[in-house]
Amino acid sequence: MAFTFLKARGHCIGKSLLDTDGIAFVQSVLAESGDKIVLPSDILVASSPDADKGEAVPADAIAQDVMGLDIGPATAAEFSVAIRSAGTVLWNGPMGVFEKPPFANGTRAVAEAMAACQGVTIVGGGDTAAAVERFGLAEKMTHVSTGGGASLEFLEGRELPGVAALMDAK
Repeated sequence: MAFTFLKARGHCIGKSLLDTDGIAFVQSVLAESGDKIVLPSDILVASSPDADKGEAVPADAIAQDVMGLDIGPATAAEFSVAIRSAGTVLWNGPMGVFEKPPFANGTRAVAEAMAACQGVTIVGGGDTAAAVERFGLAEKMTHVSTGGGASLEFLEGRELPGVAALMDAK
């Protein structure tokens, strides 16, 4: 998701994954939010997820022939500080291709910061739930849900069919 935001800000994102349908929406969010949205300052890039290692580059300096596969070490440190001191953290989506060891460090750093956070920590989404489970940190979270999309829709205030059916059954 960060690459959609970086692209909306006019940065080159190389071959990184992008939600092309979401660019206009993201541009409106950025215009409304000012500097409240914190994006990665550095990105771990490589030619493909099968690469043996990545190279950390500034988020505004991603070359055309590489793709972002994880947040960089500076971003991992920045995010970790913010997470550890937060009262509530909702995390939906890994920081990178955590299934591949060279690109797991950002996701691991965020998971460890969540585990150390004294506030409420909510993990949403199957990939994110798998990551905290893989790192042995799921039990340290307040709540882990595999329903990432449903979690976001719930936060948006949308009616969820399953919840509505339960409410009607009362």
